[in-house]
Amino acid sequence: MHRSAPPPAAPPLVVIVDDDPSVRTSLDSLLRSVGLQTRLYAAPGELGAQPLPDVPGCIVLDVRLQGVSGLDVQAQLTAQGVALPVVFMTGHGDIPMTVKAMKAGAVDFLAKPFRDQDMLDAVTAAIERDRQRRQSDGALDGVRAHYATLTSREREVMALVVSGLMNKQVAAELQLSEITVKIHRGNVMRKMGVRSLAELVRQAEALGIGH
Repeated sequence: MHRSAPPPAAPPLVVIVDDDPSVRTSLDSLLRSVGLQTRLYAAPGELGAQPLPDVPGCIVLDVRLQGVSGLDVQAQLTAQGVALPVVFMTGHGDIPMTVKAMKAGAVDFLAKPFRDQDMLDAVTAAIERDRQRRQSDGALDGVRAHYATLTSREREVMALVVSGLMNKQVAAELQLSEITVKIHRGNVMRKMGVRSLAELVRQAEALGIGH
């Protein structure tokens, strides 16, 4: 039986926000030459006009746009839940601004004029960071889905177990027999897809349980 090949993955996305059309055009050409897809915007307000493709990516953002600071745009994007890493460009870079941008999560801060390779390196690092974040988010979604299958009693047992209590102590806390606790604990391990207490503790930490 012939199986068709899976569709190729869409290339990563680079969102370019700069009020200088020549900069947008040159960056568009550079990034497309290495197989990336791009979206070009003259102003940050245009960003929300259409949904972005659901692929790893980053934003290349001029730090000084007409009437608005790129640092403010970065903060607004974060507040709106846009998690794409940011690479800043500036013709007016200063150390305090660079430090502020990096502390706010920027991947890099490039002074114009920059070398093409420097931009490609920064964009590659930003896309890789976003790819890792997406994988981590996907893993957490899986943990949440498993946790949602637990009964209320199993959740109680899990919370006490990951806090360091022995089965006998959990039984006393919940006024259950130790055998019943062992059964619940086994169900928790099976439903959460883990084989060790250490794995269960890591998942609980990701869910914010047991603190």
